[in-house]
Amino acid sequence: MRNKGRWAMLLAAALVALAVSACGKDGGKSGELKTVKFSEVIRSIFYAPHYVAMSQGFFKDEGLNVDMNTAQGSDKGAAALLAGTADISLVGPETTIYIFNQKGEKTLKVFHQLTAKDGSFLLSREKLDDFKWGDLSGKTVIGWRPGSAPQMVLNSTLLQEGVSGVNVITNIASPAMAGAFTSGQGDFIQLFEPVASMLVQEGKAHYVGSLGEAFGAFPETSYVATSDYIKSNPEVIQSFVRAVAKGAEWLNTASDDEIAEALAPFFEGTSKELILQSVHRYKNQGTWPTNPELSQDQFDTLQNVLVANGVLKDAERIANMGDVVDMSFVYKLGKTE
Repeated sequence: MRNKGRWAMLLAAALVALAVSACGKDGGKSGELKTVKFSEVIRSIFYAPHYVAMSQGFFKDEGLNVDMNTAQGSDKGAAALLAGTADISLVGPETTIYIFNQKGEKTLKVFHQLTAKDGSFLLSREKLDDFKWGDLSGKTVIGWRPGSAPQMVLNSTLLQEGVSGVNVITNIASPAMAGAFTSGQGDFIQLFEPVASMLVQEGKAHYVGSLGEAFGAFPETSYVATSDYIKSNPEVIQSFVRAVAKGAEWLNTASDDEIAEALAPFFEGTSKELILQSVHRYKNQGTWPTNPELSQDQFDTLQNVLVANGVLKDAERIANMGDVVDMSFVYKLGKTE
């Protein structure tokens, strides 16, 4: 299996880093707040509820200080959890399956589902008035790394639409993708917001389609922690879940001015107009579920996509979702403890 070697290497590196990181822990407290080392997969308005929870003080209200960094990849975010350099990561839920099948000492579990659809958009170099997925045949698309959620959703969409002969470039690091496209590489590019809208506004690309709308429901990004961390820190996980849920609820009721102000600190150099355009685009496609539960149906869809994309064998499917998913904290939302 093409990704097995990569994940084995990440696991080995994580275990080495774990020994190093263990020496630098200070108990995770900052005043009266409990510090949570948090790793996000990339920086995108796709994760707006999380940034709102930070800017509006919902994490602090729950007694948490979120120390955030950007991993630039679910594989790196998962490795940070195994190494102990992150307590919680926002990554693709497929990482929990990959790690579970490594049969190592540590396992990962999803405890909150943040997004319900893919968050990438397809842009073209030339303006297309009536785009059809078949237009990609014989063309080159700058896409995401092999085995990543956006790469698999694109590939699954092409299979779903019966499109073949597409050259998808998957070896460009995510921060360099937009630059590669504007430098002349590729006919199309798959990007998240707000970078997608920035290229369109600059006249360097044209919007042609949403992968989220084209493929449909898909559990793309989840909050994940090691089973050990969840077991040892249930109050932190519950507080974290409550804060993010408050962020999602706030997004549904806040004014445009309030939303732009809340998100601006996380997207320096991005105009209010583009921030709001990105938020509305994600809202309109039903990105953020009102119920942040990873259901059995969604988990089945995830595993079907992994198998269809050749990164998981049928024999490696997780039969018991509870091995890699713990929704008990989501179930307690709204309940008096």
